[in-house]
Amino acid sequence: MQFFSATWLKRYLLLILLGLVFTLPLGSCSLDAFRTASAKVSEYATSTLSDPKSFNYALSNEFPNIFIFTHAGLVDENGQTGELMPDLAESWEISEDKTHIIFTLREGLKWSDGQPLTADDVVFSFNDIYLNEKVPTPARDGLRIGEKGILPTVKKLSDRRIDVTTFEPFAPIVRQMSAPILPAHILRPTVEKTDENGNPIFLSTWGTDTDPKKIVVAGPYVMEEYVPSQRIVYRRNPYYWRKSPDGTAQPYVDRIVWQLVDSTDNQIIKFRSGDLDMVTRLSPQEFSLLKREEKRGDFTIYEGGPRSGTNFISFNLNPAKQPNGQPIVDPIKLRWFSNKTFRQAVAYAINRPKMLNNVFRGIGDLQHSPVSVQSPYYFSPQEGLKTYDYDPNKAKELLKSAGFKYNNNGQLLDDKGNPVRFTLITNAENKLRVEMSAQIKQDLSEIGMQVDFAPISFNSLIEKMDSTRDWDCLMLGFTGGVDPHSGSNLWTSRGSSHFFNQSPQPGQPPIKAWVAYPWEKEIDQLFLQGAREFDEAKRKAIYARYQEIVQDELPQIFLVTPKALSAIRNTISNVKYSGLDPREALWNLYELQVTSKAAA
Repeated sequence: MQFFSATWLKRYLLLILLGLVFTLPLGSCSLDAFRTASAKVSEYATSTLSDPKSFNYALSNEFPNIFIFTHAGLVDENGQTGELMPDLAESWEISEDKTHIIFTLREGLKWSDGQPLTADDVVFSFNDIYLNEKVPTPARDGLRIGEKGILPTVKKLSDRRIDVTTFEPFAPIVRQMSAPILPAHILRPTVEKTDENGNPIFLSTWGTDTDPKKIVVAGPYVMEEYVPSQRIVYRRNPYYWRKSPDGTAQPYVDRIVWQLVDSTDNQIIKFRSGDLDMVTRLSPQEFSLLKREEKRGDFTIYEGGPRSGTNFISFNLNPAKQPNGQPIVDPIKLRWFSNKTFRQAVAYAINRPKMLNNVFRGIGDLQHSPVSVQSPYYFSPQEGLKTYDYDPNKAKELLKSAGFKYNNNGQLLDDKGNPVRFTLITNAENKLRVEMSAQIKQDLSEIGMQVDFAPISFNSLIEKMDSTRDWDCLMLGFTGGVDPHSGSNLWTSRGSSHFFNQSPQPGQPPIKAWVAYPWEKEIDQLFLQGAREFDEAKRKAIYARYQEIVQDELPQIFLVTPKALSAIRNTISNVKYSGLDPREALWNLYELQVTSKAAA
């Protein structure tokens, strides 16, 4: 699953899981002690909630991830406006028939090991990795074109010029070229060589057991150290291309310490004690606590409008069977979950105003759409989008109309007398999500449903979503983006992140009898139409219809959009904070500067 600078915005599915916070405690040793060893080095500290799953971008489904710091694509997005801006490519030209894009690389680009970065690397990255069907990368979903999912072709014209060709007009193509460029001189042999099963050894290359100093990148930072469950240390890439207007090399900060912290509570403790310089994605509770300390703690709380992305619960709608013939979802539960009326009843039964006031302390907005509120493609309730106002009586009426009934104890039964009981999971590290789930358990009990709430680790949650498909109902969050096509890997029925009805995936044991629902097929067609259309007004109408279908069928029941909030030390300057970009305070990390603390 995956979304991204442009790269990170690409994936609703990048699984931010809205709890993966950048913040930063220093585990077993204090940050001040860590800094003492390098007092003359400018640095700041931030953090995340779990260890990375891979150092290989093509195989990564998580967000935040190391690639925020280390990688670069041909283009990027301005975090505050969402507009495309040049990155490794200094410019691009679109042909009159809109089927060719000619990218021109900057002159003198180099990899972090000093080797030249040329068109050969771009062609390798796309043709040999992202467009290679033998590589199970979520990056490929957003590059499929037309009914048959035909992939573009990428051709070298010269050392600095690349021709990207699509067989038909494909509006999202330039944004898709934000995928990081990877080093051909390092990785080509791993793609060409196969293991005993015929798979490229690339699939086992650059795992987290790799010496981080051997990861060659083109972004502003390289990895210097990785201590599992403690920290990742980044140092500035001396070969990074960016310079300030006066010619000063960027990034300005020599080193970043990305602390691996096991809970949001511990992140706040570390920040308050001075071990952290930045806590992003603050919860409302954390905001209320830190706001009182803003002046005394010499930090600023930044507010960036509605946060990019979505929070939701989702039911497992998969009708397929495992390789051993066992149904993926209990057939009794699948009859409930796959019933649109059942899902709509659940939506009416969730007291989202209460959630906004109690869990979010009023710092947010009710959420109704899979598209981020700040996106120009957002279709609002004022424009006609369906909403589900809290109404438990209506929920009960809907359930009765669908054949459900109540026993003398008020327990909900289906038409065959089976009690309605299922398990709700979320990632335990995210305190806010745990509180939201606890309320939903209570809300659904008011309409006779028994919900067994079982918080689990983030990695276990991802395993259930991506591999075993063994879950009933989950609470999750995905990152958002400017262009809805960035969520194609989540919303198209064959997408690698289409978790609520996951199709057979490359490299996994085959599942049997998988089918897409009719409304999923209609969404597939809308994404095809939206990708072909260059007229922005027509594209907006197409994606409005997609939002209408999602809000009617409710494969995801949307909850609350929080405000984007981060606490950042006043020693860090040039912050251009944004809720539009999932990277928030780090989208322009190459411009950040640090004023050394007296203690350092």
